This record gives sequence, structure tokens and C-alpha cells, in this order.
Amino acid sequence: MTRYNVKETEAKWQAAWDAAECFAVRDNGAAGKPKYYVLEMFPYPSGRIHMGHVRNYTIGDVLARYKRAQGFEVLHPMGWDAFGLPAENAAIERGVPPAEWTLHNIGAMRAQLKMMGLSVDWSREIATCHPGYYRHQQHLFLDFLDAGLAYRRESWVNWDPVDQTVLANEQVIDGKGWRSGAAIERRKLSQWFLKITAYAEELLNGLDTLTRWPEKVRVMQRNWIGRSEGARVFFRIKGRDEPLEVFTTRPDTLYGASFCALSPHHPLSTELAARNPALKAFIAECDRLGTSEEAIETAEKRGYDTGLRIVHPLQPGRELPLYVANFVLLEYGTGAIFGCPAHDQRDLEFARKYGLDVIPVVLPPGTDPDTFTIAEEAYVGDGTLFNSDFLDGLSVDEGKRAVIARLEADGSGKGTVQYRLRDWGISRQRYWGCPIPVVHCAACGVVPVPREQLPVRLPDDVSFDRPGNPLAHHPTWKHTTCPKCGGAAERDTDTMDTFVDSSWYFARFCCPRADVPLERDRVDHWLPVDQYVGGIEHAVLHLLYSRFFTRALKRFGYVGVDEPFAGLFTQGMVCHETYRDENGEWLYPHEVEKRPDGTVVHRDTGRPVRVGRSEKMSKSKRNTVDPEHIIETYGADTARWFMLSDSPPERDMEWTAAGIDGA
Repeated sequence: MTRYNVKETEAKWQAAWDAAECFAVRDNGAAGKPKYYVLEMFPYPSGRIHMGHVRNYTIGDVLARYKRAQGFEVLHPMGWDAFGLPAENAAIERGVPPAEWTLHNIGAMRAQLKMMGLSVDWSREIATCHPGYYRHQQHLFLDFLDAGLAYRRESWVNWDPVDQTVLANEQVIDGKGWRSGAAIERRKLSQWFLKITAYAEELLNGLDTLTRWPEKVRVMQRNWIGRSEGARVFFRIKGRDEPLEVFTTRPDTLYGASFCALSPHHPLSTELAARNPALKAFIAECDRLGTSEEAIETAEKRGYDTGLRIVHPLQPGRELPLYVANFVLLEYGTGAIFGCPAHDQRDLEFARKYGLDVIPVVLPPGTDPDTFTIAEEAYVGDGTLFNSDFLDGLSVDEGKRAVIARLEADGSGKGTVQYRLRDWGISRQRYWGCPIPVVHCAACGVVPVPREQLPVRLPDDVSFDRPGNPLAHHPTWKHTTCPKCGGAAERDTDTMDTFVDSSWYFARFCCPRADVPLERDRVDHWLPVDQYVGGIEHAVLHLLYSRFFTRALKRFGYVGVDEPFAGLFTQGMVCHETYRDENGEWLYPHEVEKRPDGTVVHRDTGRPVRVGRSEKMSKSKRNTVDPEHIIETYGADTARWFMLSDSPPERDMEWTAAGIDGA
């Protein structure tokens, strides 16, 4: 009997599927068949697929095949999240243009994915770096601009003075640039924003309808949106006309206030620093913390006493010192707080450092008010109010309502709702991204590029031999004429955050060759995505931005749905043991040999190898297995079977040679 030849058989049938376009679907589906749209989060074209890809796309493919067998017309497309920093890094390190590097990687990964035997409609393939895609994204940006959902303002950013670029919080490591190693500065730059906060309440309420999403993802989004009910309190500053406005979620603790504090970049801080060198130096020191909440939260709590005094709104005879403090965020609330050290750990640390009063005003249940004190830890639980004049004896919730009523009656505050969510800054000082379709004219200001002139294409002849944004120092690209007055103008040299690219691609798959961004009848037929598959690491940003985009697209008349993804499945990670040689260098699994006596050695040298714990497969720790080698050796069906059989798909799975042999 002839031995089964995996490579020949799978290649034969995969070629037959391609030739017959077995998995292509009509634009509006097949008559009489219900639709089903299954989509996995599209990959970044890094050059090779990894086992995480294999697991992700296997899960989606099995569902697509199952639904076809049930009689559904199944849309199962594939594309490429193709813009991003790695392509620029490749240009710098290898001297390869980003477009060439990206398109080469797409070709290699497409071939690998086809080896997996996925039932994908390749006729709908898209790449976000193609002008045919980003032309329509620029059109959508202008829709946002027309609707008042895109705007430009100055904001604080992490600035790398060596690379001369803005860094995301994740790219700042111990206060230094991830690549240059330079100390990061906080700078104020003009940035483009999308007004996601206009949809904060809708996005929050919409989570209740997503019953086929994991609860942990919905909780993460609720926390990110961060709806807080509280009060805006107007504190009078002695000797000044303008009051200090403070947002608080705990108006019930006002009687425990012992100081007020400003963000280093609050307008009043800036004003005071202009004539106070010591304060200016303190603010510069705060800037070295970076912009992330994590960095600010973990830093030692420090402040600068401005010398100004604040009048307590409920106790006019009592004054509080006003500090500039390194832990107050300009982006949250109003950029100013009142500190109640007894009931907030951060405030307590600050008060102990500067010798400020600690006045408990919430009494834990069953506690004697005469003996209750605050030592090393603030009390943040529920209880009864005391030391609080007319609030004494009330519960925390009753106290909140009573304080708000008093503040509103006195004109010194009001009840309000605040969100943690901030508008989405989309400006990136990078080359390899979607150009922002506006020009800057000395006479007319910011002027949109006319839609008939889209796309604003990226230039091919860019140089990466100097720091900074290649678009900004290109000799000709940025120079243009104003569409409004015909005078000299400059193009915006920022490009869009790549999360914009992935915030609407699922809709473009419904009509990938349309001459408009989206064709309503085709989009309405396929959306929402019935089952979306991807990693939990995208629980907030990508998924939240996509939900925001869908609501905006509905407002513009492109779609008829509020939610893009009816069902969400977050698969577990693929893990493998880690290995290091005697010098501490990471080793690939194929460089390691496990001997019958249980020892683990380097395959070439025979020297001992240290075996580490099993972790998510990553290039940095080299605990990766090449899917192409597995597929060529065992076949795609075997690899897919092992991916599905070894553990529940929502859990992490351990990749072992014995496991794939068993499959």
C-alpha cells in the first residue's frame, strides 16, 4: 500500500480549492441562505506565522467550516494590519524600504497561511498599507472632521530627544527611550484627536448588550471607560478671583481635607512657575517621570508648596495649603484634587511626608470614634460619617448626596459625572502610517484636502539616515498649495495611529473593492461579525476603538449597527519551556536535546542547558516552534488537530513534541 504523502496531498487539494474559489462568497450572500461572518483578528506581517497564529486561525476556520456544513453562507476573509513601527525599524537596520519589507512579508505569510488549509475567501484580501485602503480611511477622517469628532490641540507627550520622536508609554522603560536609551522628556505638541468621549455613555451601556462576549473583557472596558459619579467643588483661592475647580468622587470626605494639589501642568501651575524658578525646576523634575499613570502612581509622592491658601467650601474659617504634586494627573478630572489623607493611601503618604493633618471622617462599623486613628494605612471602606458637622451619622452614600445638595445651594459646587476615558490621540511622528489629509496654510489655517484629491500618498523616496520623522524632513513631499486660497501650504507630516486602520477593516471586508469607503447594502448584509476571535491583549484598545468607530460610521450613514462584533472569543496563549545555555543566552527548542536520563543539553555542544518555566512563545526568549516545519513534517490537519485537542481553546496550551507526535 502506498504511504500517505502529507505534502503532496495537502498541496493538491489546497490548489484545487484556490482554482475553484471554493470559499468565495457573493457580495450580498446566497439567496435563501442565512449569513454567518467569522473573523479572526488580522495579523501584522512580521514575516513568519507563529503558533499563536496557527491556534487563532484554526479556531476560526473550524467554526467557518462548521457553519458552512450547517447551511450558512459564511464570510471568512483575511487581510494584513500592515502599517507600523517594525517596518521603519527594518528600514533603519537593514536598509530595506518599509513598503518592500512589508509586501515581502505579506507574500511569505500568505503562503504559510495557505499551507494551513484555511477556508478563507482570499478574493477579499486587504492590506492597510495599500493606497486603495488608506484612501478611504482618509475619507473617513474627513467625515470625523466635518462632524466635529476630529480636532487638533496641544497635549503632553513622551519625547525622545535622540530619536526626535514621540513614544508611547509602553516604549518608555525606566524613564528612557526603548531604543535610544535617552532620558525621556515631557513635551507639549499639537496632536490630532478623535472624540471618543462623545460616546462614553453609549459605549458603556452597549456592553450590556454584548452577552456573547467574555465577562472579563466587558469588565476591562467598563473600567477603562471609568464612569464616576461625584461633584465639582469650587475652592476659593485667597487673593485671587478665579476659584480652583476640583472633581471628586468622594464629596462625603470634604471635612477630612487637609490640602489641595495641582497637576504640574495645570494652567495655574504654569502661571506660578513662570515667576518661580524653584517651582519651575520641580515641574521639570516631574516631567522626567514620563506620562504613564503607572510611572506616576509608583513614584515617591512629592510636592511643592505654592504658598497660596485655599478656603474650605464648607468651613469658611479654615484654610488649606495648595501644592503642585507629582501624582496629580492633568488628564483626569480637572487636574486638581483635594487631599483627604485618612481615606486615600496616596494622600496619606503625601501628608506624612509634609506633616499635614490626617482627619478621619469615615468610621468603620463597630469602631469607637474616640479611639479610631489612622496609622500606616488609609481606611477606604464603608462606614458612618463623623467629625463632619451636619453629615455626622450619615452613611457614605447619604453623605455624598447631602454634600452635593449643600454645595449646589451655596453655589460652591455641583453634582456631575466624570469618565476615565480620554479622547484618542491619533498623531504619530512616523513615516509608515496613513497620512493625515490636511494642509497647514499661513492664511487659512488647517484646511482639509479635497476628497477628489485622495489619497494623500506616502512618498517612496524617504530617508531614515537621520533622527525624527522622515516625512517632516523630506525635501519636497510636505510642500503643496492650499486648496482654499491657492497659496503655499504644508502637508501635515504626522500619520495616524495604526489602531485607526484596524478600527474599521471588518466593515471593509464586506466590500473590499468598492470605490467608496463602505457600500451600505453590502455592509448591512454582513455586519455585525457573528464571531470574532483574537487575544485578550486587545480587550480594551482595539475592541473599544472598533466599537467607537462603528457608532461614528452609523452616524455618517455607512452602517446600520451599533456593535461591530456580536460574539467574541479570546483564545489562550501557546506556551513552551524556555532554555538558556551556560552563558545565559536563550536557546531555541530545536537547539536543545533531552536525553534518556532526563538531562537537557545543547544539541551541538553537549553542554548543560537550564530549563526555565513554560511561557508564552516569544521571539525574545526563543521558545518558539516553526509552524512551517511542523506542517511540512506532520501535515496541516495534524497541527490543527493538536491545537484543538490538547486543551480548551480559551485556556493556555502547552506545546510539546510528544503532544504533536500523539496527534
